[in-house]
Amino acid sequence: MPEGWQTALAVTGMALVTYLTRAAGLFLVNRLRLTGRAGAFLQAIPGTVLVAILAPSILGGGLPEWVATAATVAVAARFANLPLSLVTGVGLVWLLRVIA
Repeated sequence: MPEGWQTALAVTGMALVTYLTRAAGLFLVNRLRLTGRAGAFLQAIPGTVLVAILAPSILGGGLPEWVATAATVAVAARFANLPLSLVTGVGLVWLLRVIA
């Protein structure tokens, strides 16, 4: 076998396990009827994950990140338009970093 086959085998195995884990999760969720608190919990997960990813950057950032965050929240609250909110936040933080 060519050199590096162990690495290729390890990566392939990890990819397979990751795929099977996700596929099993989708398979199970599609067969469950969750209502009440369990359903609300599962619906809140994407927003919670997004906040957990963004919060360290926002809190550890400076004025450009804070201003862009405030503008993004304001646009999202006013227009309820995700693409417009994203463009506002990314564009504003880019502009403020270029200026500063």
